[in-house]
Amino acid sequence: MRFPTSFWPFRSPGASPKHRRLTLEDSYLCPVCRHGQLRSMVMMDAFSCEFCRQLFTANLEQQIIRLEGGLQPMGWRWLGHRWQPLSQRNADVTILVWVLSLFFLLLPAELIWLCAYIFPPLEGLTWRSFPLLWGDVTFGLHCLIAAWLLVEHYQLPAYVACKTGLQRLRDRWQQRDN
Repeated sequence: MRFPTSFWPFRSPGASPKHRRLTLEDSYLCPVCRHGQLRSMVMMDAFSCEFCRQLFTANLEQQIIRLEGGLQPMGWRWLGHRWQPLSQRNADVTILVWVLSLFFLLLPAELIWLCAYIFPPLEGLTWRSFPLLWGDVTFGLHCLIAAWLLVEHYQLPAYVACKTGLQRLRDRWQQRDN
C-alpha cells in the first residue's frame, strides 16, 4: 500500500522525496531513536527530538548535525532522504571496550569452572553439580552485562528508543504521584 507524500510528517509538501536540503523550517526523522521528529529550536541553528529529547547543532552548509551533550561525539550527514553516520569513532576506545567486555565475560566464569575442576565436590553429595551451575549462571549474567556495555557504547537506535521510552514512562509515574 503506498501512501501519498503528504502523509509522511518528515517530508515537506513541496519537497521531492529523493533529495531535499537540510533546513531549519523542515522536520526530519531522528537519527538517534529513529522514532521522533527533529524540529528546529527557536532562534538557534539547532534541532531537538520530540521523542528522545536529544539536542543537535546544525551546520546547514555541510548538511551535518551533531549530537550535543553525549558522552561520545556523534554526527550525521543529511543525504537528502536519510541520515548517514559520520565516522568519528576512536578505534582505540572501541578495541578497549571489546577487550574489556571479553575479559569481564570470560574471567569470572573461567575461575569458577577452574575451581570446580581442580577441587571437585565429593561423590554422593546432593549439591554436586552446584559449582558448574554457579559457573553457568555467572557466565550468563556477565554476558548480559557485557552486552549492555557494548550496546551503551554503540548507542544502537532500538536501545536508545527503549531507554527513552522507559524514561518517559518513569516521568509520567512521577508526575502522577505528585
